[in-house]
Amino acid sequence: MALRRQKNNIVNLALVIANADEKAGMTIDQTILNDKCAGVSFRLVNGGRKSAAVKLDRQAIEDLQEALAEILATEGDF
Repeated sequence: MALRRQKNNIVNLALVIANADEKAGMTIDQTILNDKCAGVSFRLVNGGRKSAAVKLDRQAIEDLQEALAEILATEGDF
């Protein structure tokens, strides 16, 4: 039996997007394993309460990016 060593580089990235009063917003959590994305989850935050995590695949995140770009292309105070 030969000795086999396996080294994993795991990075957990947490992004927080919140209103100015920081009472509402969302968190985006990404796990990066050996320089590749292993998963992305989203949670809504309302006051001190967090929703259940929702995991999206790459295509859904690209659709979300497109939707946000369309929303931001419209002038106005959100």
